[in-house]
Amino acid sequence: MLITYRKLAVVAGLCAMLLAGCAGTASQKSTGEHVDDAVVTTKVKTALIQADQVDALDVKVDTHRGVVQLSGFVDTEAEAEQAERIATRVAGVKRVENRIELKPEQ
Repeated sequence: MLITYRKLAVVAGLCAMLLAGCAGTASQKSTGEHVDDAVVTTKVKTALIQADQVDALDVKVDTHRGVVQLSGFVDTEAEAEQAERIATRVAGVKRVENRIELKPEQ
């Protein structure tokens, strides 16, 4: 029976190491956080595509631990503000950082 307990201890140790590898740290996201952020990014991008007032192709969406960062270039300030409002309403978004800039005049 000692061998059985030893094997059980080894398996438990390996499981603990595997689970620790999936856990997040202050600077790195866990596997679950990566998935959650990808879902939020997709939802925000989809909402922007569905909005007539925003050219979604010009807006880049990145998410880190529920904080959505919008960047890119749009034609008007109103378009940048609308993109932020849309992103704010998406489930799972904790905060929006709007770094969208106006396209330079040509």
